[in-house]
Amino acid sequence: MDPVRNPYAPGAGQRPPELAGRGRELEVFDIVLERIARGRPERSLVLTGLRGVGKTVLLNTLRSQAINRLWGTGKIEARPDQSIRRPVAAALHMAIRELAPRHRAPDRIDDFLGVLKAFALRTAPAGSGSSGRGAGAGRLRDRWQPGIDVPAASGRADSGDIEIDLVELFTDAAEVAADVGTGVAVFLDEMQDLGPEDVSGLCAACHELSQLGAPLIVVGAGLPHLPAVLSAAKSYSERLFRYQRIDRLDRIAADQALCAPAAREQVEYEPKALDLLYEKSGGYPYFVQAYGKATWDSAPRSPVTAADVRVAAPEAEAELAVGFFGSRFERATPAEREYMRAMAALSLVEPPDGEDGTGGGPRDDMDAAVSTAEIARSLGRKPASLSPARDALIKKGLIYSGERGTVAFTVPHFGRYLRTQPA
Repeated sequence: MDPVRNPYAPGAGQRPPELAGRGRELEVFDIVLERIARGRPERSLVLTGLRGVGKTVLLNTLRSQAINRLWGTGKIEARPDQSIRRPVAAALHMAIRELAPRHRAPDRIDDFLGVLKAFALRTAPAGSGSSGRGAGAGRLRDRWQPGIDVPAASGRADSGDIEIDLVELFTDAAEVAADVGTGVAVFLDEMQDLGPEDVSGLCAACHELSQLGAPLIVVGAGLPHLPAVLSAAKSYSERLFRYQRIDRLDRIAADQALCAPAAREQVEYEPKALDLLYEKSGGYPYFVQAYGKATWDSAPRSPVTAADVRVAAPEAEAELAVGFFGSRFERATPAEREYMRAMAALSLVEPPDGEDGTGGGPRDDMDAAVSTAEIARSLGRKPASLSPARDALIKKGLIYSGERGTVAFTVPHFGRYLRTQPA
């Protein structure tokens, strides 16, 4: 078949041609936007799930929904060891610029931008160690400007305490949105990478906004342990956010993700081909796209057969081994790789026969955690001696700890990949 017409898109954060299985999440967010538009109280939203389940794609789609309702929006991606202050300033600057043409008082916009500029410039003193390295980094911070062409205000959102400043900044931004009868939505990807102070500040700001009924919400996305990160910062975070677990696609949705774009190109799949594609991909959206793309390129004609899938599978697996698994594995040190190999050996489980239509047989249960004590026993080490490797892997986003004393891979099928790699 013509590779130019191949409709599948296995890219990081790249929207697939058919966003299957996410109708419920889109409907919930539409209700949130409508309730806020009517002055009803609503909570901010947090999406959680493993890598490859489409959290970033869904986050971008939700942002499009907000834009279609004329909301001001901005999006940022959290990074370890980076303050949230400047990324939030950039996101809100974009959001307010979207609202400004409809605001009847330009001075009101300028007043907010002055507060926003003061917030952005209020960084830690040079040499404090909070960001950057040494005096050179401090001078670069001093020279940085947020690109806002109004003087920085004084006395509002510039205390240096991120919790106080975020509350004041978000409140002011919500007031600007209320002036034009709409709202502001800040979309925050990789939310689990926020520092403890930033998480605390963000929770406090969302708490204040919810009490005021102000039209500003945060829509975050992160790994499965994100609720625990938020709860550790503020105990009330369990009630502060609406949590939505984003999981792999069921069989019907996975088939739709493959068949709908193919049908638009006058291509069909045989039922046994779809059976095998679901077995190979496990229903994880990134893998569905990867196997779909490879199968399309290998199939000589329509309908696509199970034999075509078997021919294409090694190519898809080779690409995943390099781009999806290998790039992450290479980031780990030898000690960290040893730790993950032990996890992989312990994560091999036997599911009920016929689960997910795969016909039984061993597979990785990505929802099951592995005991850190078991890992230590398998390596003949004391648990405390493995803490540095575990903590580094969590910081790198390769594993997560949903409960005390347990760890799991953040990447679907990563254990299976590790078991194929030479020691």
